[in-house]
Amino acid sequence: MEKIITVEGMSCNHCVMAVKNALSSIEGVYKVEVELDNSRVVVEGEKLVDKVLKKGIEEAGYDVLKIK
Repeated sequence: MEKIITVEGMSCNHCVMAVKNALSSIEGVYKVEVELDNSRVVVEGEKLVDKVLKKGIEEAGYDVLKIK
């Protein structure tokens, strides 16, 4: 399963690592790719729940605009 998340507020490599670490710690996530230039995060895993992914990103200090 793949989710594409649009995240607002990422501006540097520190932001990329914060989002990667937050999502990687969620059960079922096995791959996270952050595209800083277009504010996009691609998450691959099993049984991914939108609200859990959103909460992880928001707890890292960023805003989720869209998940598809």
